Amino acid sequence: MNHSTWKTRRARQLAGEAVEYDQEYVAARLAGDLGQAVYSRRIELGLFQTELAERAGMTQPQVSRLEGGDTVPTLSLLRRLAKALEGTLDLTIDEGGSHITFTPRAA
Repeated sequence: MNHSTWKTRRARQLAGEAVEYDQEYVAARLAGDLGQAVYSRRIELGLFQTELAERAGMTQPQVSRLEGGDTVPTLSLLRRLAKALEGTLDLTIDEGGSHITFTPRAA
């Protein structure tokens, strides 16, 4: 995307018009949203990255990359993360964006 295309998209967005984004942007946004949800839940539980990694069968650098939005996990890893973070992973994806939350399990 060149600068003039960006300015056009930005102007359209500010004017309240619908703006289409590249698939790479959408994927990066989803990875970032997931990383933020994992980070927030980990902090709520008072866990270090190494502790989460051990619980989820990962390494600390893998947790760091995930929280930074640098990687998109597999479905099996999402299942392990939900268990490790003691909750249910709620993921909603539609054409308007994505919403990701961890809901704590009832005690």
